[in-house]
Amino acid sequence: MKFKFIFFLFNMTLLFLLAVILLLYFSTMNSTLAEPFWRMNWPFISMWMLLICGFNTFYFLNRQLFLLLEKEDWPALVIYLENRVVYRGNYSSRLVRLLAYSNLVLSNSPAVISLENKIAMAKPALLDAHALLFGTARVLARDITGALRFFEARKKTAAYSIRDWVCWYHGFTLLLSGRIEEASDVFIPLTLRSKDGVITALSSYFLNQSVRRIIDGAALIEVSQKGRDRALKLLPALKNWDREMIRLSTEIHGAAITKYLNECARWVYA
Repeated sequence: MKFKFIFFLFNMTLLFLLAVILLLYFSTMNSTLAEPFWRMNWPFISMWMLLICGFNTFYFLNRQLFLLLEKEDWPALVIYLENRVVYRGNYSSRLVRLLAYSNLVLSNSPAVISLENKIAMAKPALLDAHALLFGTARVLARDITGALRFFEARKKTAAYSIRDWVCWYHGFTLLLSGRIEEASDVFIPLTLRSKDGVITALSSYFLNQSVRRIIDGAALIEVSQKGRDRALKLLPALKNWDREMIRLSTEIHGAAITKYLNECARWVYA
């Protein structure tokens, strides 16, 4: 849907509601209800007018950004965002995330890593907020050593909502680095305690399929089976899993491991 159309539709809705309120007021002007009506509703009317002004100001200040997104002109969008973020120093969470995603759309992982280094100096808290985005960019760039260091440093400081995923990726990069025993030490707690069905399933899957090839033992098989059972309680049917996959497909950390997610689904729901 066009941004201009969304802007126009939302604007018309706000103006229509404001007009209805003002019409009610003017219809009572010649009665004793006028003063009580205005006294009760003037704060609401003032806030509504501020909302309309704020919305229009936001749109016109970001009109070029919306235009480039609408055209899907990713190279031009990257140049525009770099100017706002890097050169003007506007390290807002929204713009940083959009710049990183735009570079990944262009398969330019080194540019994302370069942006990460700039953020580390300018606003390091953003790296904890978007740890999955910047860490996954290193995985996609095949900088496994760098990704391992990145996830290891943020497994306790990343935003709470993504902390389990950051821990899982830490285990995954340990596995890719050949540090199998250390990877199992990360996957086992996630298998037994994570409240996310996908993370639980992935952790138990890697314990069963990858770790067990190197570290054999009945205890490992038992933990893996417990994780599979937990995953089936959290996501009982394949349709539940598919719903999670639709959500994850819009996130870079999900899209980067699509192959493993598909293999994991076959294992869990076999």
